[in-house]
Amino acid sequence: MSTSNPKSPSREDLDDTRRAALEEIDNAKFGWFHIRACLVAGIGFFTDAYDLFSINLVSAILGYTYFSSINANEVPTDIDSGLKSSAAIGTMFGQLIFGWMADRFGRKKMYGIELMIIIVTTIGSALSPKNLSIDMYTIIIVWRLILGLGIGGDYPLSAIITSEFASKKRRGAMMAAVFAMQGFGILFAGVVSLVTLLAFRPLILSNSQNLDYVWRIIIGVGIIPATIALYFRLTIPETPRFTIDVQGNVDKAAHNIKFALEQGKYIEKYEIESEYRIVIQKATWKDFIHHFGQWENGKVLLGTSVTWFAHDIAYYGIGLNNAIILEAIGYVKTDDAYQSLFNISIGNIVITLMGTIPGYWFTVFLVDSLGRKYIQLQGFALLTIIFIIIGFGYKEIITKSIPLFIILYSLSQFFQNFGPNATTFIVPGEVFPTRYRSTCHGISAASGKLGAIISQFVFLKLKDIGGKNQSVNHLFKFFGFFTFIGFLFTLLIPETKGLTLEELSNEKKIIHIDKDTKDIIIDDPTILSSRSIRKSRPWYEEDDDFSDAS
Repeated sequence: MSTSNPKSPSREDLDDTRRAALEEIDNAKFGWFHIRACLVAGIGFFTDAYDLFSINLVSAILGYTYFSSINANEVPTDIDSGLKSSAAIGTMFGQLIFGWMADRFGRKKMYGIELMIIIVTTIGSALSPKNLSIDMYTIIIVWRLILGLGIGGDYPLSAIITSEFASKKRRGAMMAAVFAMQGFGILFAGVVSLVTLLAFRPLILSNSQNLDYVWRIIIGVGIIPATIALYFRLTIPETPRFTIDVQGNVDKAAHNIKFALEQGKYIEKYEIESEYRIVIQKATWKDFIHHFGQWENGKVLLGTSVTWFAHDIAYYGIGLNNAIILEAIGYVKTDDAYQSLFNISIGNIVITLMGTIPGYWFTVFLVDSLGRKYIQLQGFALLTIIFIIIGFGYKEIITKSIPLFIILYSLSQFFQNFGPNATTFIVPGEVFPTRYRSTCHGISAASGKLGAIISQFVFLKLKDIGGKNQSVNHLFKFFGFFTFIGFLFTLLIPETKGLTLEELSNEKKIIHIDKDTKDIIIDDPTILSSRSIRKSRPWYEEDDDFSDAS
């Protein structure tokens, strides 16, 4: 058995330093540093939601601008499907790619890159030309596909950075607050649309072709919050858990935690490099398969992935088609382009204020007391009931009481956000080991976007069976089936409130044999082995190749 360098610190010294550092951040009082972390991450989600959901309004504008005479003021189904699903497809791949890269190269190195992608592609979409050999809609779809990569990267990065900086007492509220900025992003999309329409009202009334300026402005405004957040994203520090559990630099993490909590920020020039580092199990495909091949670990990843998939079937099926649903109940449809688009904007604002934003903030204030699992279960259960009521009673409800439909519809928005929309984002940021936390959050989130993509194609293909918007009721039944599936798979995930990330990672001692030295090594992130201290080298060079002992 190899022993530590006699001049190096003892295993107990580094172990004590590591434990003390993690306890300090787990038990820290809520302060400016936590607020700053939430704001930096939250502005990104504000931008993401604005970019994703503004297409609901933009698509309606494009219909009146370019298809007034050839398709009854509506964008053809294939183009509408491409506009609404392209960003979701890009998001799915962005979640997988950035999720893995954040675990491989570090959270700090990846943070900010996704916003750069969003800024460039937003400008490209807004300036899409009309007179090239490639039609404008194809150009917009391609830009939104690339835009999705940036939006996708924001999910695992913001979730993991927030969770790894948060105290265990308020971790749920911090992550929920970051995600709740989506609600304000959706609201902002409606407000920008309304204000732009009002500003261009005389021009639109004189010639509907002037709506071309409106949709470009709506898309282009998305670069403003992204640009504001970019500097802070690029200067955010590496998380303490990645510094310890992947880079192995205990002293640096301990120093940075202490300084951040005392000063409310990091100052890079005061960061220190430890002479000695700990060696902990590295992330490899073999180790990944070994860890998640155990049912007690694999069921958690299965649960987070399927619940997010099931939820996004309903969430994006409704959220990206609010204008169609409002039209189906007779709220927005007129022959006047300006008035119809004005009604769509007002309808989106009202629904967001009635259900979406309150639901998000109920979760923020209650998630650390009620618990993630309880909120997710009650959300899925109530959504199933609401969708069944709307699905089977749709025609009678919209015939006799449009206000009742609006109430039920708003309640569905409320319980999506005071329910699985928030918790499916929170839980994957808590329940996995540090070396796979971002990767697994990306896998879970990408499963959700797969559901969103499927939902778009199902919605747009099935809604007109039997006549225009005549099958919307069956779509609500379809959504109810999947929210029930989400309820069942929620039973696979653990309750995470009040527990540290180390307790939730479900790590156990794993015995390995070093193939070169034949030393027996006990790897456990909570206990350092006798061979777990080594002279410091650049962390990316420390790629020990472990093989599992039989």
